[in-house]
Amino acid sequence: MARYTGPKQKKARRFKEPIFGASKALERKPYGPGQHGRSRFQKKSEYAVQLEQKQKAKYTYGLLERQFRNLFEKASSKEGVTGENLMKFLEARLDNTVFRLGYARTRRQARQLVTHKHIVVNGIVVNIPSYTLRAGDIISIRPKSKNVALINESLQAAPKSRYNWLEIDKKSMSGRFLSYPEIDDIPENINVQLIVELYSK
Repeated sequence: MARYTGPKQKKARRFKEPIFGASKALERKPYGPGQHGRSRFQKKSEYAVQLEQKQKAKYTYGLLERQFRNLFEKASSKEGVTGENLMKFLEARLDNTVFRLGYARTRRQARQLVTHKHIVVNGIVVNIPSYTLRAGDIISIRPKSKNVALINESLQAAPKSRYNWLEIDKKSMSGRFLSYPEIDDIPENINVQLIVELYSK
């Protein structure tokens, strides 16, 4: 399926956050793109604020509109708080978990590793980035791919696991998805309540 391949730093400047990873462009120009980017008098409507949060979530996790809406509908049909369910489903995606485990430095790299069949889930190669993990699933690097430079460099640079819903053994290049994360443990700065309000109109 097609995905966003446009200028990443322009989007990061639009949201004023490094949603695609460390951004030197954002450090140099900490304001929005375009001729009105520096304006201090931009008053946004309620709809614009809600839409901005949805767009931020989409670009952060690398989803298209139809994928995101389908995931929202799945979250709203599940028992519990819709916004929290949505974030849990986003975090449980295989490409996102590969990124969180440190196999890749960005979600784009993680998506590529998955589609190129470098990732194994419970001993079976899975090449679907949107694959939803379940508690107890083991995510590891395919034996033939353990010498891939990108993976080794990413693992070496990755800090010790900061996510209490994941376990990682760098030596064996294997990780475990322990459970869905709690909303307060997810580090992304996304106001999911505004997304719920947008889709509820």
